[in-house]
Amino acid sequence: MTGFTNREQLLSKMRNGEHLDWDIIVIGGGITGAGVLREARRQGYRALLLEQQDFSWGTSSRSSKMVHGGLRYLAAGDIKLTKESVQERQRLLKEAPGLVDPISFYFTFRKGKFPGRIAMKIILTIYDFFAGAQDNRYCNNKELLERFKGLDENKLQGASCYTDAMVDDSRLVLRVLQDSIDDGGYALNYTKVEDLLLTDGQVSGVSIQDSDHSGLIHLNAPVVINATGAWADRLRNVVNSETRIRPLRGSHIIIAKSLFPISDVMTFLHVDDKRGVFVYPWEGTTVIGTTDIDHDGDIDIEAGISDQEIDYLLKAFNSQFPNKALNRSDVLSTWAGVRPVIGAEKSKDPSKERRDHAVWSDNGLITVSGGKLTTFRLIALDALAAAKNNLPQAKEISDDRVFLTPTITPQSLSPQNTSWAQRLLGRYGEKAIELVNESSPDEHRNLNETEFSLAECRWAIKYEAVVHLDDLLLRRTRLGMCLPNGGTNLYPALKELFLSNQNWDDERWQQEVTRYETIWKKYYSLPSNA
Repeated sequence: MTGFTNREQLLSKMRNGEHLDWDIIVIGGGITGAGVLREARRQGYRALLLEQQDFSWGTSSRSSKMVHGGLRYLAAGDIKLTKESVQERQRLLKEAPGLVDPISFYFTFRKGKFPGRIAMKIILTIYDFFAGAQDNRYCNNKELLERFKGLDENKLQGASCYTDAMVDDSRLVLRVLQDSIDDGGYALNYTKVEDLLLTDGQVSGVSIQDSDHSGLIHLNAPVVINATGAWADRLRNVVNSETRIRPLRGSHIIIAKSLFPISDVMTFLHVDDKRGVFVYPWEGTTVIGTTDIDHDGDIDIEAGISDQEIDYLLKAFNSQFPNKALNRSDVLSTWAGVRPVIGAEKSKDPSKERRDHAVWSDNGLITVSGGKLTTFRLIALDALAAAKNNLPQAKEISDDRVFLTPTITPQSLSPQNTSWAQRLLGRYGEKAIELVNESSPDEHRNLNETEFSLAECRWAIKYEAVVHLDDLLLRRTRLGMCLPNGGTNLYPALKELFLSNQNWDDERWQQEVTRYETIWKKYYSLPSNA
């Protein structure tokens, strides 16, 4: 079958008594859940993933889009996490070019400010050692000012330059899910787990809501893995009352590339709290982020940026580029995500909380939370190791690659545009061949300043479990975040695609437009009271 699990077909079979028994049921469709599904299938288990919203709806579509080791974790003495992250970064760069791509980071120095050049050199030397490559260097003021036009020269003393990587986080989730499904796994979005099933006090499965038939379907499995991120405590509390997750919000603002065109990442310390701030290119725009504060809102409601966070990020940028000062009217869009950090104590500075993951086993329920986007594979392996005693013998694995390697080269896919072809192969794997063949040359053109195309929209609508318009514009593509007014200029073309490939009518299209615009204005734009 091409594309993602056919939701209606699988639910119909479940209603008829098929596909009720599994080795592993994974709850949560972010990068951790996707990683668990991928590794479970590689080990030969019958595995099903369930997500109550859309795939990557939570944290995994709202990260800073970076695949990195995290210099501040190394500076804080977290050697293990940094080493693992850097080595996983190298793996992802090798396995998924076009999805995970290298980019230069520049950490600026100013006279009298810590850390200085020597301290950063020591940190970066260790960083490079973990990666197995000497990659950092000193950049003088002349080069720095050429790369970042308008940078304040006051007390500027150059920068350290090093390499990390960028990713479209939501597409990373979708690629891992697609390869898992191609390898025999199953994944359903918009399928809520209503309860855990218990047999003699042990978790033995889940019940899911069959929305089309107003009933419950009971699914059996000796192992249920709770990979719900910020929601992990809620599910775990069914069998263990302990609370361990500290939800922290990280928010970003996007400006048009024309306002501040850059091709590298600049990082510096905020003038107020000395937290690291990044200014970087992403999908044809420029991004400024991130914040790091306790999120006290309802986690079932999408996170949105606050007025205070807008001011914080604008102040950060304007402190470095006073001659290019931004104001609220320059903000193209925003995003905010809730990180599931394993909390030590509420009084602790959020930025000082550890970013490593934790795994708990409670009466057959394996809960995994915390950790970094970069280390999803290791997190998945730890979760499965915790479930080992309740599972059949795993099959031998001779190849530890996360991604299925495409059989075609970029040159073969599109000789005239190999960079576009590499991007597609990274994001869609072998499916890139069908994506190109099922679309017209006109649909291959970039949409505005982005590298997304209508060909990708067509593919997602047909084969990637798109249920709502926001699934397409905010997660399958990022057009809703990268185009003015949430991409409303695309409505005529998208309407035609939805009506012909999803059997929507005019009424359904208008309902979806209303839903999408409500979401965008409330959670991806400036705060409503601004």
